[in-house]
Amino acid sequence: MGIIIGTCVPDAEPDAAAYGAQMRRPPRRILYGIKCPVCSKFVLPDDIECHLVMCLTRPRLSYNEDVLSDSKGECVICLEELSAGDTIARLPCLCIYHKGCIDQWFEVNRSCPEHPGD
Repeated sequence: MGIIIGTCVPDAEPDAAAYGAQMRRPPRRILYGIKCPVCSKFVLPDDIECHLVMCLTRPRLSYNEDVLSDSKGECVICLEELSAGDTIARLPCLCIYHKGCIDQWFEVNRSCPEHPGD
């Protein structure tokens, strides 16, 4: 898991009276985030345990298995062409991948590679 440390500056412009005649910069707030290894979202450290439980217990997406009759571009997992005759998996979001590729993807992730928030 990666830890991201960043800064956040308030959106509002500083008020001259509030910061004095020399117009000091507004204070910066430090934000900490941990990247979830399941869904790749950044989560606050206090929320990571609950988030991980939710991610790990969420069921894997189901898909319809089919054989392609026409070429359909490339599989974004392996970056190889989706060719006629390939066994594919069509997810509920209508994205398609090689069946073997999405099966391996689902061993680590629980969402569509192109729509992780769904």
